[in-house]
Amino acid sequence: MFIWLSIIGGFVILTLGAESLVRGASKIALKLGLSPLIIGLTIVAFGTSAPELAVSIKSAVAGNSGIALGNVIGSNIANIGLILGITALIRPIKIESQMVKRDIPIMIAASVLFWGLLLDGGLSFTDGAILSALLISYLSYSYFTADKQVSDEDTGENRSQWLSIVFIIVGISMLVGGGILFVDGAVALAQSFGISEIIIGLTIVAIGTSMPELVTSIVAALKGQSDIAIGNVVGSNLFNILGILGVTAVIHPIIGNDINTLDWLVMIGLAALLLPFAYTGLRIGRREGSILVLGYLAYIGYLISQA
Repeated sequence: MFIWLSIIGGFVILTLGAESLVRGASKIALKLGLSPLIIGLTIVAFGTSAPELAVSIKSAVAGNSGIALGNVIGSNIANIGLILGITALIRPIKIESQMVKRDIPIMIAASVLFWGLLLDGGLSFTDGAILSALLISYLSYSYFTADKQVSDEDTGENRSQWLSIVFIIVGISMLVGGGILFVDGAVALAQSFGISEIIIGLTIVAIGTSMPELVTSIVAALKGQSDIAIGNVVGSNLFNILGILGVTAVIHPIIGNDINTLDWLVMIGLAALLLPFAYTGLRIGRREGSILVLGYLAYIGYLISQA
C-alpha cells in the first residue's frame, strides 16, 4: 500500500511543481529580457534534473554505480524518446535555429564525450572535474551570447519578481521531493519482482527521475511555451551528463562496467536523430513524435526481455 501511495503521491507533487516552475520561469524570462529558450536550457533544465542529481549521488556513494549511470543514460533516452515524443504528439514543437545550430550538436558531442570517458571502465575525479567545467563554460556562453531585451511591461516590479522567484523555488523543491518519492516507490516495486540493479536504473529510476521533464514539457507545450519544452529536454540532457555525472564523480568515483553497448548506441542515436528532426521545417511534429515514442517503447521492450 505504501509503495502505491509513494508512486501516486510523487506524481501529484511533480505535476504541481512543474506548473509552479514553468509559471515562475516564464515571468523571470520576461523581466530579465531572456528568451524562454535560454530559461528552458538553464533554470527549468536544472530544476527538472534535480531528482537525477539526488538519486545519482545517493546511489554512487552507496556503491550502486549501476543505478547512478543507468539513471543518467536511461533519463537521456527517456527525455528524447518518451518525453519529447509525447509532447510533440500533444502539440507540435517549434524549434529556434539556435537550437539546431548550437544546442543539439553540443548535446550530441557531450553524449559522445561521456561514452569516451567511460571506455576505461568508469568516471574518475578528473573526469568529473572536466564534465563540470564544460557545463560551467556552456552556461556562461549561453548567457553572455543570449539576446537580451528587458521588457517595459510593468509586472509589479519587485513584488512580482520575488513572487516569480518563490514560484521557481517552490516548483524545484516539489520536483525534487516528488521525484524522489516517485522513484523510491517505483524501485521498491521493481525490487519486489527481483529486477536487476542496472535494469532498474535504465527503466524505473530513469523514467521516475524524468517525470519532472515530462510534466514540465507537457505543461509548457500546452501553455504555448514550445521554447521552454524543447529547451527543458536538451538542457536536462546536458545537465545530466555534464552536471550530474560531473558532480557525482567528483564526490565519488563511478564504476561503469555494467553498461551495455546497446544502451550507449540508443542514447547517442536518439540525440543524433533529433538533429534532422528539428532541422526539417524547424519543428518536431506528430509524425516525428510517433517515431520517437515507438523507438523508446521498442528499447524498453528489449530491456524487459533481457531482465
